[in-house]
Amino acid sequence: MNDKELVAQYAAQKIEDGMIVGLGTGSTANCFIEALARRHQEGLKIKTIASSVVSAVKAREVGLPQIGIEQLPGLDVYVDGADEVAPDMTLLKGRGYDLVREKLLAGASREFWVLIDPGKRVGRIGERYPIPVEVIPFAWRLVRESLAAIGGKAELRQTPNKDGLVVTSHGSLVLDTVFPEEFDSRKLDAVLNGIPGVIEHGIFSRLASAVFCAHDGQVEEQLA
Repeated sequence: MNDKELVAQYAAQKIEDGMIVGLGTGSTANCFIEALARRHQEGLKIKTIASSVVSAVKAREVGLPQIGIEQLPGLDVYVDGADEVAPDMTLLKGRGYDLVREKLLAGASREFWVLIDPGKRVGRIGERYPIPVEVIPFAWRLVRESLAAIGGKAELRQTPNKDGLVVTSHGSLVLDTVFPEEFDSRKLDAVLNGIPGVIEHGIFSRLASAVFCAHDGQVEEQLA
């Protein structure tokens, strides 16, 4: 069992009967979905809500019961990975394309569990990856200028083979933005939230309630 499978199984064992569980997106989230499905097959009674079409398809394949986000009054726990995790448990997410639903579920959940390996820990948000800023398509140039005014260098995210622009599941474009090292991620979170034309961004501040980190066959918990 590798570290991703271990931390996914660890989190799945913490799910209790009757819970509504939010399902993240990505390779670690897929491991959690599989582990949760095994518990469901053993008799665990749960409902799930997917953060993306990808995780919805995965959940359907393994037989997890799902509800639509429009039927959701709230949820008990949202479980997902992260691209970066700072010491204060601020997260960077968004290398995928589902920021809106991911942050919506993270904010609506009673608890948000983040599953990582030690390679995701950083000293500051933006240390390894640019910060994705999801924008209304017609406003991307204006938003890029607003980002430049606060010190951000932004470029539209292209498809892997460079033959087009990435479009998110919400129908938006993504400005991958690099900020100076001295920027405080929590303050930047508030600034980005206030820029007209920004739909969402990849800084998840004050949302994680627990970080589960698997390394060398052990899982460590960091609690908010």
